[in-house]
Amino acid sequence: MLDIQKIRSDFPILSQTVNGKPLVYFDNGATSQKPQIVIDAEVKYYQEINANIHRGVHTLSQLATDAYEISRGKVKEHINAKHAHEVLFTSGTTHGINLVTNGFASILKPGDEVIVSSLEHHSNIVPWQMLCEKTGATLKVIPMNEDGELILEEFDALLSEKTKVVTVNHISNALGIINPIKYIIDKAHAVGAAVLIDGAQAVPHLKPNVQELDCDFYAFSGHKMCGPTGTGILYGKEEWLNKLPPYQGGGEMIKEVTFEKTTYADLPHKFEAGTPNIAGGIVLGTAIDYLNSVGFENIHEYETELLDYATKRLSEIEGLRIYGTGKNKASVISFNIDGIHPYDVGSIIDKLGIAVRTGHHCAQPIMNFFCIPGTIRASFSFYNTKEEIDQMIDAVKKAQIMLS
Repeated sequence: MLDIQKIRSDFPILSQTVNGKPLVYFDNGATSQKPQIVIDAEVKYYQEINANIHRGVHTLSQLATDAYEISRGKVKEHINAKHAHEVLFTSGTTHGINLVTNGFASILKPGDEVIVSSLEHHSNIVPWQMLCEKTGATLKVIPMNEDGELILEEFDALLSEKTKVVTVNHISNALGIINPIKYIIDKAHAVGAAVLIDGAQAVPHLKPNVQELDCDFYAFSGHKMCGPTGTGILYGKEEWLNKLPPYQGGGEMIKEVTFEKTTYADLPHKFEAGTPNIAGGIVLGTAIDYLNSVGFENIHEYETELLDYATKRLSEIEGLRIYGTGKNKASVISFNIDGIHPYDVGSIIDKLGIAVRTGHHCAQPIMNFFCIPGTIRASFSFYNTKEEIDQMIDAVKKAQIMLS
């Protein structure tokens, strides 16, 4: 059992008011709030050990380097990577996906095929489109059904010896649907394709076991899991990271530089050019420690309660439709009210202190499938409460009356 009030006290932002009302923060799918221990850890770095890493023999540089690499080790253990050098620090999920697509530009050729799903965030669509335009490969799309689930029979039919990459999100940011990624990974590997999983929306809710999943790449962001913005991780199997060329050139990613030839550093430094977000990388480890202290089983159980409760309460509102009604979901609900634009609802309930996301959520193909301009998305975290959901319900009802 979680002590929710104790947990809420860890997050200073939750005690403030917005427009004179207590803040109800239901935009966790966009970014999570930060506990005081994470905020303090960032301050501590700049106050006590601020220095560049991997390059200095002086004490502060060594302290900063040790802290940074300890954090890499924490991520390695958290996702159960085989080696710490398979864990690359990035600025976020988008950075990680672009790193991989850049590498595949030297591998794909005309006639090859890349498969994405219709549930993807733009960050896992556009880089692959750009890659296909550059290489002459073809982009294929796994369709979805009315419940927001991928049609696996159609995925099976798309697979062939031409398939070189399959990429899907673990959890849909727009609908909260949890995809059957193990099935997808195994099927893709059966035809020799590499698999990248976009885990941005998954890591706040569960611990991905990359060895058990057997994915080739897994990308996620730190800011959605109580960590700092501008931080992220790309996990890649050693064999694949050795195949791909560097994403950027510069300091740290080299072994030897002459004007005639440059040789590259070993993993992970081959992909970590320049001075990184050192503080962010270190503090991401603090955020992971915090989430593990809460316990991901506890988080899952409690967030499922919130999801079930919110689904029941929202379903009682006449004229309200929920999008993404599949069986396996994370704590995200997208909905609309008949005849009312989602932006208008979001604007009104903001005046009542309720923070939700409105729009297409960088997932326009999903909105096109349902023939809607966007949705109202409420995304819950383990520091939210049923009482806050009740406040949202009251606010939505008020908005419905005002806009009808």
